[in-house]
Amino acid sequence: MFRKLSLAAMALAAFTTTASAGGAMNDLEIAHTAYTAGNLDIRYAHLALAISENDKIRDFAKTMIRDHAAVNDQAVALITELKVTPQDNDLSRALVKGAAAKRDELAGLRGKAFDCAYATNELGYHEVVNKTVETSFIPAVTVPPLKTLLQGALTTFKVHEGHARKMVAGLNCGA
Repeated sequence: MFRKLSLAAMALAAFTTTASAGGAMNDLEIAHTAYTAGNLDIRYAHLALAISENDKIRDFAKTMIRDHAAVNDQAVALITELKVTPQDNDLSRALVKGAAAKRDELAGLRGKAFDCAYATNELGYHEVVNKTVETSFIPAVTVPPLKTLLQGALTTFKVHEGHARKMVAGLNCGA
């Protein structure tokens, strides 16, 4: 099934390709990018709560807010403990730009069109974010507590991916 990925997901996919070709981010850039990706998903979820009337979409959105906020809270605690400042970077800026365009697109939809677009975006976003975290971020991180945080987050976010896949199928978005 063809999924229209957000520009944010495409930026992550492009990063994964670049990283495997030798481009590298440091731990502070990875931390900032992961935090940014979580915040963007929280914003998508708030939009879903504002627009969708579908209980399954709304429940999923509440889960996104709860889980991504919890991971981001852990990240803030870690950077506070380590006394470091995450570094903005080209990827985090591309994520923000792409997500703004996707939010604008989603904001113009209603009913099943919104629900399908939101669910499909969540599936694509989680597929790309999970792959990036697993194959690029975790292997590159040198600070053990950050690596542990990303590994724990990945476990949660893989559950989100499966949930999003079931939502897309249940909504018959391809039909």
